[in-house]
Amino acid sequence: MPTLRQLFLANNAQTTNFPLLLEFERAEGIYMYNAEGKPYIDLISGIGVSSLGHSNPYVIDAIKQQVDKYMHLMVYGEYVQTPQVRFAEKIVSVLPDNLQSVYFTNSGAEAVEGALKLAKRFTGRQQVVACLNSYHGSTHGALSVMGNEEFKQAYRPLLPGVNFIRFNSPEDLQLITEETACVIIETIQGEAGIRVPDLAYMQALRSRCTETGTLLILDEIQAAFGRTGKLFAFEHFDIVPDILLLAKALGGGMPIGAFISSNQIMDALKENPILGHITTFGGHPVCCAAGLAALEYLLDNDLVSGVAEKETLFRELLVHPAIHQVRGKGLMMAVELENFDLNKKIIDRCIENGVITDWFLHCSNSMRLAPPLIITHDEIKKACDVIIEAVDYYINNK
Repeated sequence: MPTLRQLFLANNAQTTNFPLLLEFERAEGIYMYNAEGKPYIDLISGIGVSSLGHSNPYVIDAIKQQVDKYMHLMVYGEYVQTPQVRFAEKIVSVLPDNLQSVYFTNSGAEAVEGALKLAKRFTGRQQVVACLNSYHGSTHGALSVMGNEEFKQAYRPLLPGVNFIRFNSPEDLQLITEETACVIIETIQGEAGIRVPDLAYMQALRSRCTETGTLLILDEIQAAFGRTGKLFAFEHFDIVPDILLLAKALGGGMPIGAFISSNQIMDALKENPILGHITTFGGHPVCCAAGLAALEYLLDNDLVSGVAEKETLFRELLVHPAIHQVRGKGLMMAVELENFDLNKKIIDRCIENGVITDWFLHCSNSMRLAPPLIITHDEIKKACDVIIEAVDYYINNK
């Protein structure tokens, strides 16, 4: 009889030749447990998804209640479905006034696709500006605005008319012109190794987009919902996007994404042609019920207010001669080491010792820290002890 691992390798499509092959039986809070009951601290939240931790009872109860009522009824945008309506209402209530129309998708990449189409349709322009070392997903449109040739060269031709600028470089903003439909940019770059832009740069970007009639798309798929110490990362920079992209933590562990804009801009998808953007499963009622519960839990328990203090504790504890830098904002952080080889060895030893972390696509010498927002100070200390021990182990055994 083949084992589960053997069946996984035989029948499940693989993304690398070296999957981690960890097997988990259950997950609760910040912990995941294998078949033998060994706990692992999840320091990456499933790459930013499980911000409330695993198996949040409030979210699970909302899912169960919705499943008992109905699941899929119709493609998105035709029926008035309570979970979609209430979730959109709640999201809009915590956003600036111009972000009032929510289009639900199945994922972050699909939110990117919808936003790019919307920007072109509304402006009537064809050119797009994106950033070097950006990451917006793996579908063809999202791949086209990824700023790393290594990950996309095998899939060309991609979308034409995409120009790249350097992140946080004010001099490049002149490449945004009256022919630019949109600038798509991560408010804080994720896969580049957590790069936080300057306040002046973000405000100059907003001004340049306004000056040229270009729509500003802020990708907060990783950064939103308290991850950076604000409910939305753009709040750190006193700017507001024309289109906002959300996913990952949006669903409380369920798959859902969204692109959000004004009614005026979003209305462009309604005609010439009609049904300008279509999704069958976008805004699935069970996912929306989960997302609403997750957002309510986040707000009712004021989880965002404790994020800055937890960031400070990580920074105080992750001090070592081999750690070159700790970058980031809130609980969206990168620990920079000498090179990928050392980083990978440290990550693997952390996993052996019960702490899950990983590296970044465009910054392989840095370790990702994005724990659930519910992580306690004692759990932070425990996790950091494991990381420092792993660094010591490999530095002392070179």
